[in-house]
Parts: sequence; structure tokens; C-alpha cells
Amino acid sequence: MKRRPKPPLRPAGGFDRLGWLAGARRVRSPNADARPAGVAVTLVVVHGISLPPGRFGGDAIARLFTNRLDPAAHPSFRAIADLRVSAHFLIRRDGAMVQFVAAGDRAWHAGTSQWRGRERCNDYSIGIELEGTDERPYTARQYARLAQVVRRLAARWPIADVAGHSDVAPGRKTDPGPSFDRARLARLLGRAAAARVAVAGDKGGPGPAPPSGL
Repeated sequence: MKRRPKPPLRPAGGFDRLGWLAGARRVRSPNADARPAGVAVTLVVVHGISLPPGRFGGDAIARLFTNRLDPAAHPSFRAIADLRVSAHFLIRRDGAMVQFVAAGDRAWHAGTSQWRGRERCNDYSIGIELEGTDERPYTARQYARLAQVVRRLAARWPIADVAGHSDVAPGRKTDPGPSFDRARLARLLGRAAAARVAVAGDKGGPGPAPPSGL
């Protein structure tokens, strides 16, 4: 029996004045605060996440980002349940999108980090989590959704670069891992966006930032 083709992704909507994206399911995280005054948003940091590790679906990621993760629910949760972290967006394996923090605010996603010699990436970046692992390929729907969101962001803020968590925190973080196809994202961004936004690690891109003594 043939599987029915999945319906096409609905285009991402626009941002409201605070930075909430139309069409994304909204789950507010308390792990956020105001960006420093006068700081422009110029960077997108792509992460990879799965909770428990290697398992997809469920509500554990949302629970982590809203400080409700039960440390007894899985052995791997004990080490992370007390973390106070978040991201602006989560893109599920099927392309569904959840927003935890308004893009105008600072999410707590990058930790100790730097990009192009500039530290504190949380101050000037958007954090986007892809549901996945370093080793398992991300899905076509995730790439399509990620490209949509980056284009929307670049239309609203002066986004100049897309980098992986491993690029801004080398030696400390490995996500989104070698399974993340940077060239594919660059192609999906299209000529107009690609002319303004560089994808780190893509051919001709800037490559990783230098280590910051982490």
C-alpha cells in the first residue's frame, strides 16, 4: 500500500512587533530576557537536540525549555533538569515549528560563545533547534522550514550569518553535527537571501570562529 504524500509545508508567516512568528505554535519559556540596548540581531545559531537522546517526538524538549523536565523520567534527564536554557525556535522532524522566545528578546541558547571575534552570541543571535542528532540526517521538511524562517528573519533583522552551535562554541559543543548539510541550506535560501546571509561551512563561507579559550 502506497503512503500518501505529506502535504506541503505552509509558508511561515510574518513577525509581529515583538518578534512572534505567525504560524508557529507558541510555548513561552521563562528562560529569556531583554537584549542589550542598541544591539542588532545579525546571527542565526543552528542547534540539534533530541530528548531523550536519539528519540524524537514527545514533550521533553518543551519541558526542558520551560523548567518542567522531570529528572526521574529518564536517566539522561538528571544531568540537565536544572539547566535554565531555551531557544527561539524548535523545528520538529516533520517541519512543525514551536516558538519559545520572541525574536526581539534574548534566548539562552548559545552559552559561552563567540562569532567573528565577538563574544556573548546570545546578545545578537537567534537560536533555532532542529530535532535530531549529530549523526542522523535531518529531514527535507526541516531544511525547508529552516530556510523559510531564516528568510523571514533576514527580511526583518540584518542577519548576516548562519552558524552551527559548534561554530560559536568550538571544543565545547558539536551540534548540529556533521549530519547538518550546510550547502543544502544555502541552496534553499535562494539567491536573494544567500546574497545577504552567509552559511558558515558552506563552500566559500567564513568557516568556524576561532576558539575563545573555553
